[in-house]
Amino acid sequence: MRRVIPLLFLTLALSLCTVDVEAAEGLQPPVKLEWHFYYNTCREAEIYVRHQVELFYKNDPTIAPKLLRLLYSDCFVTGCDASILLDGPNSEKTAPQNRGLGAFVLIDRIKTVLESRCPGVVSCADILNLATRDAVHMAGAPSYPVFTGRRDGMTSTAASVDLPSPSISLEAALAYFGSKGLDVLDMVTLLGAHSLGKTHCSFIEDRLYNFNNTGKPDPSMKPSFLAEMRKQCPPRLKKGQSDPLVFLNPASGSKYRFSSTYYSRVLTNEAVLGVDQQLLFSDDTKGITQEFAAGFEDLRKSFALSISRMGNIKVLTGKDGEIRKNCRFTNKNYRSKN
Repeated sequence: MRRVIPLLFLTLALSLCTVDVEAAEGLQPPVKLEWHFYYNTCREAEIYVRHQVELFYKNDPTIAPKLLRLLYSDCFVTGCDASILLDGPNSEKTAPQNRGLGAFVLIDRIKTVLESRCPGVVSCADILNLATRDAVHMAGAPSYPVFTGRRDGMTSTAASVDLPSPSISLEAALAYFGSKGLDVLDMVTLLGAHSLGKTHCSFIEDRLYNFNNTGKPDPSMKPSFLAEMRKQCPPRLKKGQSDPLVFLNPASGSKYRFSSTYYSRVLTNEAVLGVDQQLLFSDDTKGITQEFAAGFEDLRKSFALSISRMGNIKVLTGKDGEIRKNCRFTNKNYRSKN
């Protein structure tokens, strides 16, 4: 059932853009996470993170969608514990569902800076959440408070990755998000991350050429859009054929800007991913899609709340987990390599 946000609450959510104490009080932190957790141990931690993101973003705006996907892949598997950052032959980042992940270099850079100023204090899980917040804000999304105090997971395995296919049915998608403690409004809102970034043709070729094993394209695709996508993603008929990248939201394209055009394209049957186009298949998801297409501010407010909720999935705090010295290795493995 759709979560209703009263006008008063939406107005309050707008204040999140300032990321101040009053804004933080507009959100309820999960148990044990705190507003400005590092105030006494690394007071300028968030400033250090933001500065590094700014430097990187100026040269590479694609860092915003890369961080969004990285955070999603982390939180939706074992929880927001930075397990996605761990290296290894069977780590989460090696799973087929995580092919093409990026932004690891930026996370490494931020961790190096923080370790030089506040060694052993700031977790990789918090760095990932803070860096994502800052990058998507630079791309046009609202800023929002990130409650901190997460600790890092100590295991990572590709076998644990259960991220759904981009062709997942609407019913299965709703159930999947629900299993993570997120509701229908969260799901429709977070899919708005597809307003920027790219995906591989292999993730949509079923829609273009063999929808539900019919040998035909997805009938929900606008014919002119289908023809356009087929030009960019020709049939892959032989082994070793290239797998091009296409924009998730052609209306934004190389601008990499967060906008409501993603929802407008869903309404005109020009969504790239199947899971996106299926937002028209129920009254609840269609109504939210129409609302966001018509009002960018409603989207911005809802996005601030939903991504904050996503960042709270199964966090480790207190004595659970650890604070990694290097985001790519658990402390035990890092010591054995040095």
